[in-house]
Amino acid sequence: MIPLHEAQETVLAGCAPLTPQQVTYTEMAGRVLDQDVVAFEDVPPFRNTAVDGYAVRAIDAEQVPVELVVVDTLAAGAEPKIAMNAGEAIRIMTGAPLPNGADAVVMVEDTERVGESHVRILRSAKIHDGVRDAGSDVRAGETVFVRGTVLNAAGIGVLASVNARTVRAFPRARVALLSTGDELVVDGSPLRIGQIRESNLTMLHSMIAATGCEVINLGVIRDDEEELEHVLREVTERCDAIVTSGGVSMGDFDVVKAVLSKIATMQWMQMAIKPAKPFAFGQLQSSDDRTIPIFGLPGNPVSSLISYELLARPALRKMMGHTENLMRPAIRAVLNSPLKRKQDGKIHFMRVFGEFAEDGRLHVRDSGPQGSHQLASTAMANGLAYVPDGNGLLAGDEVSVYLLG
Repeated sequence: MIPLHEAQETVLAGCAPLTPQQVTYTEMAGRVLDQDVVAFEDVPPFRNTAVDGYAVRAIDAEQVPVELVVVDTLAAGAEPKIAMNAGEAIRIMTGAPLPNGADAVVMVEDTERVGESHVRILRSAKIHDGVRDAGSDVRAGETVFVRGTVLNAAGIGVLASVNARTVRAFPRARVALLSTGDELVVDGSPLRIGQIRESNLTMLHSMIAATGCEVINLGVIRDDEEELEHVLREVTERCDAIVTSGGVSMGDFDVVKAVLSKIATMQWMQMAIKPAKPFAFGQLQSSDDRTIPIFGLPGNPVSSLISYELLARPALRKMMGHTENLMRPAIRAVLNSPLKRKQDGKIHFMRVFGEFAEDGRLHVRDSGPQGSHQLASTAMANGLAYVPDGNGLLAGDEVSVYLLG
């Protein structure tokens, strides 16, 4: 058996970042920038009001209450047509340009309208009250994002606000997903003896998509070496990585192992962890001379989930330009119930459910049965507890937990 960190190093070393490309800003959610982004415009581009109310000269509204003459109304998007003089006010909406002569805005809640032509100011104003200066968010020439930034929804909004309509970024990895097995039933028909319902592909499709990849779901391939080889060779022309489920255990004679051993450079690993001891990693050359990483996940559903989390997911993130936090975040937690295990020379990743308690710390308990086939209890977990070799941990002990989701 090999240590987990050694397997992770091997996988990460075999997965290079994809070639960056020009991307429309609307498609940047979750992507990694391959350039600095510099603003060429001030945001906001002009001095404007932060509230609905009345534009005034602060000196006219120092002593309140005071009545001012309303000389105009200004909506957002409208251009001021008149300058304001002493004793005057302009009704103004949020975002509208501040008219010449005004240096403050009084909120409408702090006013009373007096007839059609006057307003009573009830709260004194100071210069700059309710006013947003040009460039108060972003100034022209400012670097708003540096290379390597992962863009979230707010970041996309910033790109739009500075008119950065295309940027250079790492692409989403196109991941081909497949499984083999004549025993797998996908159409909901009644099970015959020896058959099981497909679940791994359904689960992995969701996990790969949540990683930010585009999924090419090839479904279940029959136990036919010639057909599987054709599918694998064809999909390399339109994918960046391949994920398979099942057929990677020692001693298995499976079409996946038979075909990949023939057409790809593979490493069949036995890792010192439980579950997910068996794992395969390799590379397949496409006809256009690209190197396509292959992640061979075990068939037991919990083993498949954990090996994806610990090995395939960090590698796919690296391919998409991520350089930090390739793994899920880990936090020290307090056990509310014991995590029992036997000494076997392996690290155990036990599924736990955690909640923050009044002491401000994460408290966790096991989420149910821990067998590698028991996916139902895993569905109730929101963390993977790292339990070192030994006899387990007691209630009250600390444990490292990888947070899922």
